[in-house]
Amino acid sequence: MTTTGKTPRNTAKKTEETPCEYQAPESIEAVQELLRGQDYISDRALAVPIFLAMKLQRPLFLEGEAGVGKTEIARALANGLGTKLIRLQCYEGLDINQAVYEWNHTRQILEIRLMEAAGNVDREAANADLFSENFLIKRPLLQAIDEAEERPPVLLIDELDRSDEEFEGFLLELLGDYQITIPELGTYKAAHPPIVIITSNRTREIHDALKRRCLYHWVDYPDYQKELQIITARIPGAPRKLAEQVTAFIQEMRETELFKIPGISETLDWLSALLALNQTELDPSVIDDTLGMMLKYQDDIETVKGEPVRAMLERSKNRGPRRGGRRRG
Repeated sequence: MTTTGKTPRNTAKKTEETPCEYQAPESIEAVQELLRGQDYISDRALAVPIFLAMKLQRPLFLEGEAGVGKTEIARALANGLGTKLIRLQCYEGLDINQAVYEWNHTRQILEIRLMEAAGNVDREAANADLFSENFLIKRPLLQAIDEAEERPPVLLIDELDRSDEEFEGFLLELLGDYQITIPELGTYKAAHPPIVIITSNRTREIHDALKRRCLYHWVDYPDYQKELQIITARIPGAPRKLAEQVTAFIQEMRETELFKIPGISETLDWLSALLALNQTELDPSVIDDTLGMMLKYQDDIETVKGEPVRAMLERSKNRGPRRGGRRRG
């Protein structure tokens, strides 16, 4: 991180050692291999924008339904690259104090009292000291461009659509130039830009000004073959037959009109629950008993429980790899 404008007064002395340069994977196939090493199964359609985002140092904006694995992409990248994951979880009312920085008011008040007790306070010097880096609390966005990091971190801005539209304005300076301005200290600019992953469940539209700064990819529900690969990679001890049955049934359930379609995370939770119950294959009664692992709304459970479950189980026996997951429409 470099600064322009006002120079921070209490900045720690920099070492002579140059931070490690970030080396992006050399090919799209290398990206897929890196993710596969973290048990994340990626097709080429996803690996291409990830590769380009790292190569071009551009943010990657991922949209898709909840539970399709958007957040996991950032975790897999950070682990695979051996770098730090910095996560900013968005929510309604999120502002600059929680996202970028704030001043440690408790320490500032204590410092003021110590100054007053000592007497002969130079107001100008006191003001400069109180608004130095010693009293600065760095939040995720500022942490992501901190020069103390030996290599660029992965910055995950998760569920941006949950935040207020005004918050998007705070991101424009960061995503445009990887810099943040603090009035009292000046402008902080990343010497080595972070790898930025932004996710959205599309509960509202994100402003075009922010999208233009990003590469874009829609993360869809996986088809049968991909989902089977995912769950066997994540839960390798699961019997093959049970994994195939679970995958086929989930694929069939996604064709049903529900308020909330189960995602990959629900598939993994359900399979883990079945293994905990010592199930080796599916039957209607155990599906009814464990619907709460897949569906999170009572109306959805009532919609499929009983005869619909039996019908879906029967149809899923002939499903296999012939059809994919439910598509956005």
